[in-house]
Amino acid sequence: MEEGSAVEMPDLTGGFVNLLGLNFEEATGDRVVISWQVRPELHQPFGIQHGGVYCSVVETAGSVGGSLWLGDRGTVVGVSNQTDFLRAVPDGELRAVGTPVHRGRSQQLWQVEISDAKKRLVARGQVRLQNLSRD
Repeated sequence: MEEGSAVEMPDLTGGFVNLLGLNFEEATGDRVVISWQVRPELHQPFGIQHGGVYCSVVETAGSVGGSLWLGDRGTVVGVSNQTDFLRAVPDGELRAVGTPVHRGRSQQLWQVEISDAKKRLVARGQVRLQNLSRD
């Protein structure tokens, strides 16, 4: 499947993205890089990064990359998100790198690795996306 035509980049500064404090360092149909600061508002009750934030970043990175790859041929929606939490993080900056594993006619699979400032893997996940045709 050929890469889709250019699609207007959605606003990645408001809503849930803003609430989480996500910063898009790179966003293409082949790679998405997101960074954010761990802060108390994103902690679970024991003072570490909430696992739901990792899941949300995995979903966001895959969906943005998948949407950019699909282009004007349609839109994508997440149908499965599987995220593993590997290391507790109480503070500092985290960085997620999302890349495609598979991009087909009807679905895509993206993997996302999340690392801390010391480049230690703290979480990893994958999101399966359904490609919805504009037709």
